Amino acid sequence: MASTLASKPLDFFKPDPGNPRQSLSSEELRELHDSLCKKQLVPLLAKPDGTILDGWRRWSAAMLDGNPKCLDVIITDEAPIPAQVREIQLVTALHRADLKPYEQFIGCMDWLALNPSATAKDLAARIDRDPSTLVRVLSLSKCVKPVQQAAAEGKLGLSEWYAISKVPEAEQEAMLAAKLGGANRDQLEQRGRRLRNAKASGITLNRLKIALGPQGRSVTIAGKSLSLEDAIEILQDALKSARKAQGDNLDGKTWVQVMKQKAKG
Repeated sequence: MASTLASKPLDFFKPDPGNPRQSLSSEELRELHDSLCKKQLVPLLAKPDGTILDGWRRWSAAMLDGNPKCLDVIITDEAPIPAQVREIQLVTALHRADLKPYEQFIGCMDWLALNPSATAKDLAARIDRDPSTLVRVLSLSKCVKPVQQAAAEGKLGLSEWYAISKVPEAEQEAMLAAKLGGANRDQLEQRGRRLRNAKASGITLNRLKIALGPQGRSVTIAGKSLSLEDAIEILQDALKSARKAQGDNLDGKTWVQVMKQKAKG
């Protein structure tokens, strides 16, 4: 697109309702406003009618008190199609850390809707992003509505909704509840792995007796619907606790009592 550089008054500009950025921090706007009043380093990009293609935050910062009264802007001499507009906004916004994960998701979904024959890999190439990053961003589309709503409200980060997206829809609300209850990303991933492994094997037991060597020694794990992943996690936790008890000079009987009290608690 050919373009010209100009200086335009603030009332020349108008926001694009389809901009992927959905929120503004008053503190960040004030800092940007103070910077603009000293010097505008980056011009806005706009259509001939003033619709902002890139630079909504800069314009919003100036609008706090009407200063600076004019902003430098690159005006395109031809109207870009909607898909080009979204690409421009994504290229400039996705490379800034302050764009929220959910806003990245909305921007990417909009571009794909405007390019129905394109894939996430195509979008990654157009905006110079790692395809694996866009896979994670777009994984929210595989989540149930309550998970998407939580993401929109800022209660979920990208890595968390990616972990939830990998489990069956029937399990996603339980995963969301775990997150809202305080589970971190690693715990969500661990829970997701258990669910996927259980589904893959299709085999769970209520009691696992594991023979350990020719001397008749064994370890027994009891519980409802135990998978191999459950057994691994339980054994790892038990080993960690046993080593701590050894470091505290406890005997086996005392350690068992300690573990029993923890389980009751």
